[in-house]
Amino acid sequence: MTSDLRDRKATLRSALLAARRSLPPEVRAAEAAALRAHVDALDVRPDQTVCAFLPVGSEPGDASWLDGLRCRVLLPVVTGDSPLDWAVHTGPGGLAPAALRLLEPTGPRLGASAIAGASLVLVPALAVSVSGVRLGKGRGHYDRSLPLVKAPLVGVVRDCEVLPSVPAEDHDVRMDHVLTPSGGLRRL
Repeated sequence: MTSDLRDRKATLRSALLAARRSLPPEVRAAEAAALRAHVDALDVRPDQTVCAFLPVGSEPGDASWLDGLRCRVLLPVVTGDSPLDWAVHTGPGGLAPAALRLLEPTGPRLGASAIAGASLVLVPALAVSVSGVRLGKGRGHYDRSLPLVKAPLVGVVRDCEVLPSVPAEDHDVRMDHVLTPSGGLRRL
């Protein structure tokens, strides 16, 4: 990666994180309720698997947004610099604090390849471009995991985080859709 691209990504990340931190709690709560309603309306059958995540800090959504998924839900488990591991989400009682301020499932680990069996993958992002380029937090966990996926990829961001362009690298896996509080699920 060139230093110019690295600098552009770092500058964009800083601006997006600052904007997220400045949002008042009532706006975050309204966005979480809207995302929960959109997730409830996803066309997912009970026999399918969705890989999702629990929002952390100022990420859009909250832990309740997974309640409407009436299917098998897998949550990520961070395993150093390897691709993400996955475990079944069994509810709030089956979660424990983990690295990076995450809550992770306490059940058996299913391995990095579990994401390949998903029917839909909800992916955290700081921004997504209209062409599907996702900007993450820069640790590469999803960059190492998403190449295993055959299912639709949905970047979850705030409405203002869908941008005309996002700096991209060759390894970036593009999102197929974006999910936002006001716009709902949109194909890119």
